Amino acid sequence: MPLRDYAAETSARVAFIRDLLASAKATGIIFNNSGGKDCALAGILCKLACDDTVGVIMPCGSSRNYGSDKTDAELLAAQYGIESRVTDLTPAREALAAALGESGAALSGAAVSNIAPRLRMTAAYAIAASENRLFAGTGNRSEIYMGYFTKWGDGAYDFNPIADLTVTEVREFLRHLGAPACIIDKAPSAGLFEGQTDEADMGVTYDAIDEFILRGVASDRDRAIIGRYHANTAHKRRDPARYGV
Repeated sequence: MPLRDYAAETSARVAFIRDLLASAKATGIIFNNSGGKDCALAGILCKLACDDTVGVIMPCGSSRNYGSDKTDAELLAAQYGIESRVTDLTPAREALAAALGESGAALSGAAVSNIAPRLRMTAAYAIAASENRLFAGTGNRSEIYMGYFTKWGDGAYDFNPIADLTVTEVREFLRHLGAPACIIDKAPSAGLFEGQTDEADMGVTYDAIDEFILRGVASDRDRAIIGRYHANTAHKRRDPARYGV
């Protein structure tokens, strides 16, 4: 049995997006179309709410970005009539890393990987500001709980229409909306480097994470991993500290 009434969820989320557009006096939406599940669901909902929705495909460094991710993103855009643009951010990342290296910064692998989502955020906001659009976020509840997102990267946006949905619920929602199976069934990955997958990085599956979030059930091992990730990333879910506020 589905976890939610996805027909009712669709209507409610479309109304939510339209209200935001009206209050901001914005005329369009932009989102990062990575070819993944979350971007697919957010993009479909945004398109249902606003015909002037643009999905920007922004490969950055990883060959997967130029291959299956781009192919899946284009498939989604074609099926749902979403305007699609491609902006290659690899040269920008290389230039920034080189400039930082010349200044004496010794960048860690994680620091270099996180440049990509921050460049995507910067590019999306530049387009949004130029075209009177709101920038839609695409992170799900499971990622947010685990802190598995880049601060001021994919964690930055004007609104997020799917932030309350676990990965399990995102999959169900996409099936309800008839999304391509290749997107629904692909292994979750931020595509930050070759061979990267979310679950391998975290050491726990999204099924286990969702079982814990939705029902409080987990093995001792999984509970320990989930608890550690949630505690260590609390700063990502809070506003920056402000003296006197």
